[in-house]
Order: sequence, then C-alpha cells, then structure tokens
Amino acid sequence: MLKFVVAALPLLFACGDDGGALSSDEEARRAYLGLDDSIGKSLQLGFDGFNAATNANIPPQMTTGKVGGTLAITGQVDQGASNNKGMRLRVGMVDYTDGKLVVDGKEIDVQITYSTDPDPAKQPALMLNLKGIPTGTLDGTLIGDFAMSGDLVGTTTLNLVFSGTLADDAGHVIRMPLTTHVTGTATSGDGTFAVDLML
Repeated sequence: MLKFVVAALPLLFACGDDGGALSSDEEARRAYLGLDDSIGKSLQLGFDGFNAATNANIPPQMTTGKVGGTLAITGQVDQGASNNKGMRLRVGMVDYTDGKLVVDGKEIDVQITYSTDPDPAKQPALMLNLKGIPTGTLDGTLIGDFAMSGDLVGTTTLNLVFSGTLADDAGHVIRMPLTTHVTGTATSGDGTFAVDLML
C-alpha cells in the first residue's frame, strides 16, 4: 500500500452544486469517475507498448489528461515465440485531470487531479495476459493507489479485473472494441463504488 501524506487526511469535498455533504459511497463514486477515462487510455497505451516492444522492456508510452497532467505506462512484456504473452506494467500519473466530472449524464462543477508515487515500483500495477495472439483473449488486473487533490482530497484505490477479446489490426494486436469487461471496486475513505463497464 502506498503511503501518501494526503492519505492521512479526511476526505474533503467542496459542496459545489450539491448543496450539502455527500455520502462516503458517493465520494468513492466520484473519486472513480475522475479516473474513468484513464482506464481505457491505460489499456490502449499498454497495447501500444506491446506492439512497439523489441525486447522485454516496452518503450514508455504517454498521453495527457483532457485538461492537464500526464499518464504514463511503463513495464515489461514476455518475449519468445509463444502466442501467449504476459505484460507487467505500471501506471504513472502526474497532476492528471480530465476536467469536470460527468455524473449521471450531467457535467457538474467538480474537478479532481490525480498523481501516483514517483517510484515506478510503487505505482499501480496493470497486469495483462494475452492468450491466443493475435485473435484470442485478454484478462488482467489494475490494482493500486491514486492520490487526489482539488475538489476531493485523499487517496482512491482501484482493484479492477479485465476480460475481453483480441483482434488483429494489420499485424498489430489490439483490443476488439466494446468487448473488454471491467469489474471491481474503487475505494476512498470509508466509501466503496462498484465498477462494471464495457470498453
């Protein structure tokens, strides 16, 4: 478990347009929603690194938040001739934010910024298993802590499981769109949010 100074602070929420205090589970939900788009980005960067790899270490892959900050994927991929490969990746964020949250289809005036430990060994772990490459299946997990600042302060912990289908895109291995099932939990303070979506 990562040890952030902010983790010792109580979760604080600026009431904004809510007009009152939120339940702990709703805080956990919003803590997750600020990371929601980054899940697909992390998977995409992982596959980009897989397709670009010439040795066990994938070339670092990076993108930005919609509003600011960076998301980087680093790590290793199995080598050899097998059509089954494992990837052991790390998710690094620096002041990452996708801007205002969208809750129940409505944009609200709430923005959360995320960062991870600067030490890659302590960053959230993204583990992916690709089976039957290039057109088989994938499964994996994303587990780790993200420090929050802005309208929500503290730490959110993701514990997610992936399962989906691979596709061959002109010699590159990709995720078949809308076949990756993501389940698990996001916890923040005393709250928990159940994640269940398709990517």
